[in-house]
Amino acid sequence: MTKPTIPNQPVKPPEVMIGAISRLLRDGEWVATGTLSPLPAAAALLAKMTHAPHLTTLIYGDPDFRLSEGFHELFALAQKGKIDVFFLSGVQIDKRGSINLSMLGDYNRPSVRLPGGAGSSMLSALVRRVIIFTTSHNKRLFVPKVDFVNATAADDAPWRRGGLSHVVTPLCVMAFDGTKKEIILESIFPGVPLEEVVGNTGFDLAIGERSIPIMNPLTDEELIMLRGPVQERMRLIYPQFAASVWGS
Repeated sequence: MTKPTIPNQPVKPPEVMIGAISRLLRDGEWVATGTLSPLPAAAALLAKMTHAPHLTTLIYGDPDFRLSEGFHELFALAQKGKIDVFFLSGVQIDKRGSINLSMLGDYNRPSVRLPGGAGSSMLSALVRRVIIFTTSHNKRLFVPKVDFVNATAADDAPWRRGGLSHVVTPLCVMAFDGTKKEIILESIFPGVPLEEVVGNTGFDLAIGERSIPIMNPLTDEELIMLRGPVQERMRLIYPQFAASVWGS
């Protein structure tokens, strides 16, 4: 049997993020994704097809994952402690791992009013690990302090089961230091200068004297899997996203 070959195309930024998120998922975990989450959905599929065959994927919108009561059922699973990993994002993220999904500026006279956090506050406290993902990386997003807190990694609520694990951007992977309760830089992607990450982050990343490794998030085998069965599955769940990344 002939081994499949990698299409002669450079790795695209969404593929880099998918690979990086996939590496953060562990075999045996229950991993759930919400609406408008194609990157973590693809990452969960990739993990299950490679290093985490016993991963349970709860992908919202997947025709094989039917929720009889919509998001209420997903919330119930989180409240029962069944979900190990969930993914969040925000219009602002700060050093202490807080995210803002509600508004920008003064609360009484905001410059922008947004839909809000939905269940992000509850989910961030009740799942064992939260991974934040964002398709941009700049100082408007990564701020010293968010204008409004929808969810945070820094509180010590007695009902908190876990907390923020990592933040994945197009430039790097950041981790949450549970002792210091702050986000720190963990690794950067190939071709990304460290100065670019630092210059586009609005808070200190606690680099100090540390040597920040370069992370190559996709092996040849993983890229073959991503551009093969993963993208085929994604065309059923997120057809527009799949077409934008891998063509029609």
